[in-house]
Amino acid sequence: MGNWLNSSPITYNQLPITLMLYTALIFGLLSSFHCIGMCGPIAMMIPVDRNNATKRVFQLFLYHLGRLTAYGMLGLFFGILGKGLFLAGFQQQLSILVGILMILFVIIPERKLAQYNFSKPIYRLISKVKSHLGAQFKKKTFDALFTIGLLNGFLPCGMVYAALFGAIAMQNEWLGASYMILFGLGTIPMMSAVVLISNFITVPVRNKIQKFIPIMVIIIGGLFIIRGMGLDIPYISPKTTSLIVQANPDCH
Repeated sequence: MGNWLNSSPITYNQLPITLMLYTALIFGLLSSFHCIGMCGPIAMMIPVDRNNATKRVFQLFLYHLGRLTAYGMLGLFFGILGKGLFLAGFQQQLSILVGILMILFVIIPERKLAQYNFSKPIYRLISKVKSHLGAQFKKKTFDALFTIGLLNGFLPCGMVYAALFGAIAMQNEWLGASYMILFGLGTIPMMSAVVLISNFITVPVRNKIQKFIPIMVIIIGGLFIIRGMGLDIPYISPKTTSLIVQANPDCH
């Protein structure tokens, strides 16, 4: 029993973490309106069966499963990174820093960020991903649909970058993966509609909804900052932001 407690990655003080996970889902839902412009063309090119509704839904499921797998892998990696910083004693500072970065991400004009191509160090890798992605569109197999979603999930995206900040701040590999998977789940309704329904939402309506995205990012960033400050606010900002169960000397 003691070994199980010691190996568990989650403490009993989970309401602040649960709140963060809920924000990932909501953030994904709002971000999907941005994704329509970025990933929508890819989604509309998916080689799904237009004559068989059941088969089309299953093919779409495989595409989303591929995306969620990619997001989960990214969340796992960045969660490990956050856990390393936690073990180094930077858990509260990390939460505050992530919150600040998320807010700056939406405050700084996009043209300013465009001056710094963060993808340059991995440009060749991204080019290979795009090339392989293009080859998959020529196939109509189930594994190709999963691969399209997987590769799509690894393509550079500003909203994914913002979500990864949250995955780092979870300070745990499995919570980081969960954060990104929930973010991905939030994007599914809108990305599915792109494939299943054409012209389902007008540009003016989409633009109005997109205005809420920066507000949501700022709210999430603020929650991370407050959580990291350890203000002893019930459910919001506990004194400790620890996600790792400490060994209990009474358990043997």
